[in-house]
Amino acid sequence: MSALICGSFAYDTIMVFHDRFRNHILPEQVHILNVSFLVPDMRREFGGCAGNIAYNLKLLGGEGVPMGTVGTDFQPYSEWMDRQGVSREHLKIIDGQYTAQAYITTDQDDNQITAFHPGAMNESHQNQVTQAEGITLGLVSPDGRQGMIEHAQQFAEAGIPFIFDPGQGMPMFDGEELIRFAEQASWLAFNDYEARLMQERTGKSISQLSEMVQAIIVTRGGEGSSIHVRGKIIEIPPAQATSVQDPTGCGDAYRAGLLYGLQNGMDWETTGRIASLMGTIKIEHAGTQNHHFTLDEFKARFRNTFHYGFQE
Repeated sequence: MSALICGSFAYDTIMVFHDRFRNHILPEQVHILNVSFLVPDMRREFGGCAGNIAYNLKLLGGEGVPMGTVGTDFQPYSEWMDRQGVSREHLKIIDGQYTAQAYITTDQDDNQITAFHPGAMNESHQNQVTQAEGITLGLVSPDGRQGMIEHAQQFAEAGIPFIFDPGQGMPMFDGEELIRFAEQASWLAFNDYEARLMQERTGKSISQLSEMVQAIIVTRGGEGSSIHVRGKIIEIPPAQATSVQDPTGCGDAYRAGLLYGLQNGMDWETTGRIASLMGTIKIEHAGTQNHHFTLDEFKARFRNTFHYGFQE
């Protein structure tokens, strides 16, 4: 079962502020906000939702093909993908555009302030789901607005089940559009903030939305996650991290775990735990694609963490 992962590719410039934003942003003064954060630590990483998810799925041994639009500055990223064995077959270079760029500042509480330049990502609709062969599972993650709309429609028309994971792209859509995504998708994935926003914009509760799809996955960071399956709630415990280095990309690692479980026909209890452990491994490393493990190592840690094993 091969998954088509539609979403962004980006260069992430990650900066670490050695203090807390709340010590410098005064609520009573936000109408004249003018702040500057000294960030002694800075890295430039390969990122973007499709790139991160494909990388993590590859680590698990799953079959995933990313689809996205990139700029003329993409060569360093493409060389990295080749070294990792991640397919570039469905990446389209947009002339005259930069690859999407994210500038992320993280404080000591793991809060983040991000500035994002979409660049070539805005042309994601130039790719079509039908251009990929042998696809049996899909994912629509944050991307250009029109691309997300068209890719969801194309998955639905092709009869390919897919996860709708709007992430930071959710503010681009109104309630009617979000309902349409839910009608087309097989699964919905949100963090807890996105889940609340989904309910506010659609006027439907998570329970009501779960009647429209096979499952809704809601992550809550260090508090674990919940999987809502038509009236039933499956609580997924968090996996203990050995250290907390960088939360950037944890959600993408979690999504890769979801795809892996779905590809292998696993139950939600195991799928959720695989996803949870993927997010934990990611948070132990700086950057979104700097963690490495073999499948045997992952299975051993899974058994040690959750006290049972799984077979792919």
